[in-house]
Amino acid sequence: MEDYKHFLIDIDQGVAKVSFNRPEKANALHEAAWIEMGNLFRFLDESPEVRVVVLSGEGKHFCAGIDLELLMDIGQFTQIDCGGKRAEKVLSTVKMLQEKINAIEQCRKPVLAAIHRGCIGGGVDIISACDMRYCTEDAYFTIKEVDMGLVADLGTLQRLPKLISPGLVSELAYTGRKLTAGEAEQTGLSNKVYQNKEDMLKGVLEIAQIIAQKSPLVVRGTKQTLLHSRDHAVGEGLDRIALWNAAMLLSNDLQEAFMASMQKRVGVFED
Repeated sequence: MEDYKHFLIDIDQGVAKVSFNRPEKANALHEAAWIEMGNLFRFLDESPEVRVVVLSGEGKHFCAGIDLELLMDIGQFTQIDCGGKRAEKVLSTVKMLQEKINAIEQCRKPVLAAIHRGCIGGGVDIISACDMRYCTEDAYFTIKEVDMGLVADLGTLQRLPKLISPGLVSELAYTGRKLTAGEAEQTGLSNKVYQNKEDMLKGVLEIAQIIAQKSPLVVRGTKQTLLHSRDHAVGEGLDRIALWNAAMLLSNDLQEAFMASMQKRVGVFED
């Protein structure tokens, strides 16, 4: 496993505990951290011993999004005289950052975000790409880009309207106001609100451990099917799952799940 400088990672019994580790920067991500995040989630996707991922943040906040250092680097593109070449540079940088968040969504293992205090700007892009979200009572969510003279461009405006009311997304994106933990739970952005970070991590790890006990083949197939269903018509989704099960249904995991159910025990599935 790569030596990650800006993330902490621990893998135990199928659960990968991952946390942003730039607490002195409120877990804002500079370029090196973005690159690490993409590499890390590709590693988690490819690692058979990982069945589910819990993503949290060290320090006072979950994630403050893009580090101003990176925005200043992008700002230096204004020194390029040619408008076309300047636009190429910006496009390349935005696509690079998008790819790192896409790696979270494309990870075949479920990713559970455990959010405390601030989830700001790029942090909202990140949690929008996760499968489930949980938060503390003091958590808040801000589409901050509007206050920085930017249009959010890393996935929030594409993914968030499929998680909560498009009208609410519009309000948050136009005003930059904070969405509270209570609102997040009420609107379905957060599955559950916990009193504090310790309780949240304990509760989310319990959920992750339940998922890790299930057939990894089935969990991976379920995630891919849910993502396909989000972006396609019902008929297309039904055709796809029919083909999926034609290829995957008669597996060793099916036999083990059946026997475990008959014998009233927890199934034991190979990685």
